[in-house]
Parts: sequence; C-alpha cells; structure tokens
Amino acid sequence: MSTRKMVKTYLDDAPWGTEEFLAAEEKKSRKERKKLPEGCESKVLYKDIMRIAWPSLVEQLLTSLVGMADMIMVGSMVNGDDAISAVSLANQPKFIFISLMIALNVGVTAAVARDRGAQQHDQANKTLLQGLFMGIWVYIFSSVLGFIFARPLVRFMATSALSDEIVDMGTTYMKIQMLGFITMGIAGSITAALRGVGNSRSPMIYNITANLVNIVGNYLLINGHFGFPALGVAGASIATVIGQIVAMVIALRVVGSGKHYFKISLLDFFRGFKVDMNAISRIVKVGIPSLIEQGIMRVGIILFSRQVASLGQPYYATHQICMNVQSLSFMLGMGIAVSSTTLVGQSLGKKRPDMAEHYSTRCMRLGLVMSVLLGLFFAFYGKYVVGLYSDTPEVIAASIPVMWIVGALQPAQTPQFILSGSLRGAGATKATAIITLVGVLIMRPVVGHIAINVLKWGLLGAWTAVAFDQIARSALVIAIYNKGDWKKIVV
Repeated sequence: MSTRKMVKTYLDDAPWGTEEFLAAEEKKSRKERKKLPEGCESKVLYKDIMRIAWPSLVEQLLTSLVGMADMIMVGSMVNGDDAISAVSLANQPKFIFISLMIALNVGVTAAVARDRGAQQHDQANKTLLQGLFMGIWVYIFSSVLGFIFARPLVRFMATSALSDEIVDMGTTYMKIQMLGFITMGIAGSITAALRGVGNSRSPMIYNITANLVNIVGNYLLINGHFGFPALGVAGASIATVIGQIVAMVIALRVVGSGKHYFKISLLDFFRGFKVDMNAISRIVKVGIPSLIEQGIMRVGIILFSRQVASLGQPYYATHQICMNVQSLSFMLGMGIAVSSTTLVGQSLGKKRPDMAEHYSTRCMRLGLVMSVLLGLFFAFYGKYVVGLYSDTPEVIAASIPVMWIVGALQPAQTPQFILSGSLRGAGATKATAIITLVGVLIMRPVVGHIAINVLKWGLLGAWTAVAFDQIARSALVIAIYNKGDWKKIVV
C-alpha cells in the first residue's frame, strides 16, 4: 500500500512508550507533565497541529460561510423570513439522522488514528472498509425513514405558532435532503478516516468543491437564472444534494487512488469482502456512546427550538439567523478539534499519553486566541451580518443583544470543542455523552423554559439558556479532561 502524501509529525520519529515509561508518567505531578520530552520543541508541535488544522480550518470556515450564503440566498426570496424558518424547521429533524452518521464516523476516526499511530497501515485500510460497510446500511435506513416521516417531523418542530405554508416548504426541503443522504454519509465516512491519519487537505478540497457547486446551484435554482426554474427552498435543497454527490465522487477517487494512505474501492464489497467483527467492534465501542451523545443533543435542541418557535415567526427567524452566524465560531473550533482528535489518537496508539496531553494543551491555546478575536467581531459587527439575511427592522433589532451574547461566549465555549475533540480521539465518548446530557438535554431546555415562559424574557431569555448550556459544558469537559482517565482507554 502506498503511503505517499502521508502527513508526517513529530510522533513518526518519537520513541514508542514502554510499560516502564507509562508507569513513570502516571506518577508525575501536573507541573512535571507540562515539561516537553528531551529534544522536543514546542514550535514543532504547533507546526504539527497547524499542518493538520489549517486545511480543516479553511474547510470549516468556508463551509460555514457557504451555509450563511445559503441562508442569505433563501432569505432573498419574496417570502424570505418564512423560507428561512422553513429550512430551519427541516434541518432540525434532519440532524437526528446526521447524528447516526456522526456517531459512526467518530468511531472510524478514533480507530484509524490508533492504527496510524501504531503504524498498522493494513489495519487502517480494513477499518475504513468495514466502517463504510456499516455506514451504507445506516445511511439507507436513515434516508428511507427520513423521507417517509418528513412532514410529521417538520410539523412537530413548527408548533401551532408557524403557518402550514412554512411547514409545506420545510417538508419539501427535507424530503429532497433525505434522498441524497447516502451520498453525504459515504463522503463523511471517508473524511473521518482521512482525518484519522492526519490528512485534512483532501477533505478540504472536495468539500470546498461541493460548497461551490452548492452556491452555483442556489443561484440557478432558488430564484431562477439563465433559464432555470425558480424552485425556492426546493431549489436550495437540490443544489445541496448535487454538491454532496460531487463530494462523494471525489472522496471515492481519493481513497481509491492509493496515493493518500488508503487504497479501497466500493467494488471491494463485491470481491471477496468479509465482515470483520473485530474492526466493527472497535468502531462500535467508540461510536455507540457517541450515538447516545448525538441523540441526546438532538432531543435537547429540538425541545429548545420548539420553545423558541412558540415566540412566533419573526423571533424564530431571528433566532435561526443568529444560530447560523454563530455556526462560524463552531466551525473554527471544530477545525482545531480535528488536530486534537487526530494527534491524541495517534499519540495513544504509540503509547505516548504525554504527547497526547502536550498536543491538546497547544490546541487549546490556539483556539483561545482565535475565539477572542472572533468574539470581538461578533459583538461589534454582528448586527451588520444579520442584516445580510433580513432587512426586517424587527429582526435586526432583536438580534443586537443576541450577538453580544454570541461574542461573549466565544472564549467560554472553546474548551468544549477542542478538549471534547481530545476526548473523542482517546475514545472517551461516554464522557462527552454525559456532558451533552447535562448541558443540552437538561440545562438548556430548563433554563429556556424559565427564561421564556416564566420570566418572559423572550428571545433574550432563549439565548440566556444557550449561554448557561455552553458554559456548563465547558466546565464539565475541563474537569473530565483534567482527571486524566481518558489516557488509559483501549480502542
């Protein structure tokens, strides 16, 4: 198997950990653990982090900007605020099915990263193939289920405060999305494996390409240009699916070429393929707790979204616009978290928990610097960004205090993304599931109910609940990370 274009890091030449080394590490104080190994420089570790992170940062940033552009273009319709609400309603139940994909791919990334760290190339290849085998069945099941129950799910999200017209648009959008779900899933599984071996550049290329296709499709199909029909939200959904098909095709070519660590093809499933229960069990071991975490998150967010929807269409549209803007910060945090997940997994695969901790610490520092800068931008220029989505005075006025909250939250939510990435790289998905349970399923809906229905703070009350949730999750993830049990997990 060719290993050309493999991302090399300090770990490739670092000595393997021995039983004596691991025993000595456990006895070290926190101060002693901060010291780098002899011959290792901090700048080298930062280079490793950025070598993996920069393509992912670019990809996540552009993906977020495309998501914003997507929503802005939908908002350009005659009934723009209604269209934004419709797309947002459809996205919430769609993310229930995406949770299955995320859970599976967290397991793929963690297992492949361990294989890469242990220099077991053939095993990493097998792990990806088995992950795709599982994934295809999961994605087909999700696609059929989501298509059949699209309207009841969107209707449930809408509550009585939103019109049937909005529900109809949201149902159409979701049905088209579910028809293309398997293409997104296959590309997602390949992306997870590539990131596990440190290759974030290839996913950047094909995901950016898909996003550009999406934008062009939006322009042609939402309002109708160059002779194409004006399909509204249906056109936006079709454009997204076409972009996902493009991403899948390129991703399959990447792992089929043999030039990017892996060498597999979908035809492998017809050429003596055998189910490997050991590889599947490794993925499931990490993936099941992640599935529980994602399920908890979706239920919590759906309950919370229904609370906000009860405020009425203008405030629901404002909330979704602000959430869309806030996603920019999520994507940046997730970009750094890709490095954290990859390098922690590879470090533990080489029995070097000390390096896992050194990489995590430096990922956190980079993330905090970026979050402060982004927070200042949101606080002072957020209302102008919101103005790109809607020119409704009520929407813009309601967004101003919300964007101040979004700005202030940036440094507070950074540990949640980056250290959670470290925990997932180690396979500690049970811990992240507990954190999500407390924050999203308990903290956010409970505080939201009190602030919206009891204190009558309206949209500001909803975002007070978001702030409580983010701060609580960051505090919990710091506590669990500092405990250090994640360094002993076997994947």
